Amino acid sequence: MRLLFEIDKKDYAHCTRRFVRNSARSIVIRGGKIAMIHSLKYDYYKFPGGGIEPGEDPVQAMIRETREEAGLVVRPETVREYGYVHRIQKSDMDAAECFIQDNFYYLCQAEPEAVGQELNAYEAQEAYTLEFVAPLTAIEKNRSVGASPYNPIMFEREARVLELLMSENYFP
Repeated sequence: MRLLFEIDKKDYAHCTRRFVRNSARSIVIRGGKIAMIHSLKYDYYKFPGGGIEPGEDPVQAMIRETREEAGLVVRPETVREYGYVHRIQKSDMDAAECFIQDNFYYLCQAEPEAVGQELNAYEAQEAYTLEFVAPLTAIEKNRSVGASPYNPIMFEREARVLELLMSENYFP
């Protein structure tokens, strides 16, 4: 899979251990809009998807997470690799820990009708909502996020992937 870009803060020289948490995310485009999860609590957008569990391959994780978070049922035969973003930085929670994450993105199609979401507690608190939005809407929103408990790199990562999709003419 191709490397889309790297986010390396180079702030981890004093880390003594590392924490790796890879993720897989879906790219579902319909009618010039993209499926995004909108956090109503903190008002940002993210691609449907999430963490890869031990023993799970990235495609399986993407399909499972997209179904849970968005209620979108991915059609496995349509899945195509898009690329990944490599992130490495000092952990936000522990100065001795280095956080490493590869975020794998897959182009795919989903069944026309969404099913019920299966949100965990924090996703429900954030009021995760599936929205098909214009890519520029999500980019602008993510670059203007106010206070949230999350590292702003997450919002910028999603904006940059959207910009790449736009530059490669995935949107009419």
